[in-house]
Amino acid sequence: MLEDKDRIFTNLYGLHDWRLEEAKKRGAWNGTADLIRMGHEWIIQQIKDSGLRGRGGAGFPTGLKWSFMPKEVGDRPHYLVVNADESEPGTCKDREMMRHDPHLFIEGCLIASYAMRAHACYIYIRGEYIDERNNLQAAIDEAYAAGLLGKNAAGSGWDFDLYVAHGAGAYICGEETALLESLEGKKGQPRLKPPFPAGAGLYGCPTTVNNVESIAVVPTILRRGADWFQKFGRDNNKGTKVFCISGHVERPCNVEEAMSIPLKTLINTHCGGVRGGWDNLKAIIPGGSSVPLIPREICDDVLMDFDALRDVKSGLGTAAVIVMDKSTDIVRAISRISYFYKHESCGQCTPCREGTGWMWRVLERMAEGDSTTEEIDKLLDVAGQVEGHTICALGDAAAWPVQGLIRHFRGEIEERINSYRADRGGVSMATVAAE
Repeated sequence: MLEDKDRIFTNLYGLHDWRLEEAKKRGAWNGTADLIRMGHEWIIQQIKDSGLRGRGGAGFPTGLKWSFMPKEVGDRPHYLVVNADESEPGTCKDREMMRHDPHLFIEGCLIASYAMRAHACYIYIRGEYIDERNNLQAAIDEAYAAGLLGKNAAGSGWDFDLYVAHGAGAYICGEETALLESLEGKKGQPRLKPPFPAGAGLYGCPTTVNNVESIAVVPTILRRGADWFQKFGRDNNKGTKVFCISGHVERPCNVEEAMSIPLKTLINTHCGGVRGGWDNLKAIIPGGSSVPLIPREICDDVLMDFDALRDVKSGLGTAAVIVMDKSTDIVRAISRISYFYKHESCGQCTPCREGTGWMWRVLERMAEGDSTTEEIDKLLDVAGQVEGHTICALGDAAAWPVQGLIRHFRGEIEERINSYRADRGGVSMATVAAE
C-alpha cells in the first residue's frame, strides 16, 4: 500500500487550490532551475534509471524514448507533444491531473522538453475537457506571468514556450501520429512508420509524444531520485500509478497506488469492494476498454502491472479498471465496446474499416442469441485477421475485447444461441440466412 508521503499527485481530488502559490506549497517548481542545470543527459539517465514506463497504454520505457531524439539540434527544431486526448473508455486520470494539479504537469513539460532540446511543447487536449482546458490555460498564464515559462524559463537559461491545442473528440487522435496530423490541421489519420516521430514528427521535425501522467511525474522523480521511484512495484514495473476504477464497485474512484498492487486489494481497499461482495464478481477489464477482460478466477490473484496482466493474456493499458458483477450481460457489454471501435475507426485500413463493423454486427446478433455456434469460431478468426494488420493499434484494440470474450465466456454465448433456437423450434435467423 502506498503511503501518503509517497504520493506524487497530492491534489488529485481537488481538495486544495490548484493555482500557483498553493501548488508551490505542495512542492511544484521547487528547484526547477537546479534540475535543468544538471544537463540533458543527466535528466534522461535519471528517467531511465527510475524504470518509468509510458502511462498512456503502451508501457514503453520513457527515458529510452527520450533518448531516440537527436543529440544535436540542426535545421529542424525539436518538439515535445503531450497526448491529453484521453479518449479510452473507462480512463479518467489525466483530466484530474490537469484540473487539480496543472502546475506539476507544466513543470514536467519544461523539464522534459529541455531534456530533449525542445524549446516548444504542444499539449493536445480532448475538446470535451472544458474545465480541464480552462484550468490548464490559466495555470500556463500564471507560469508565464511568474517567469516560469518564456524567456529564461524558471531562471534556468532555457527559453521555452507551451501551447494548448484543442482536439475535436476523435479516439483515433490518441494514436501519436494521428495526433500529429490533427495538430498540423489535417484529418486525424495515423501515419505509416517509419519514419518515427523522433526522426520526422510534428511539421517533419524531431518530436516525442508522451502521455500527461508520464510527463507530470518527472519533476518529482528528479527531486526524490530514481532510487525512490524504484522502490515501488516489481522489476520492469516500477513506480506509482493512478488507477481509474469504475463499474460495479461501492465507490468508483481514481487513486494513486504502487505498481504491482493485487487487483483484489486495489478494489477492496479503495472502492469498498465489488457491489454485492467479491463472490458477485463476474469479470474485470483491467486496463481500459481495449484490453481483453479477465474472469473472476484470474482476478483473485492477479497483480496490476504490465507483465502480470500480459501473462494472463490481458494488459495494464491505461489502468482503467472496469468492474462487472454477475448482473452484467457480458456479450452485450462487449458488443457495445465493439460499436465504439467501429464508430471511431478512421477508415484508412480495410481490415479495421470493414472488420470492426462486421464484428459489431455479429456480436449484436449473438447478444440476442440469433447466431450459430459455428459463427463463434468465424468471429474469432476475423478478430485475428484484424489484429496486427492495420497501420495503428486501433485494429488490435477492436479485436482484443472480442478475443477475451470468446476465450473466457464462450459457454455463455453458446448457451444463449441454444436457448434462442429452442424458443424458435431449433431454427435461428442466422441459419435461415445461411441457407
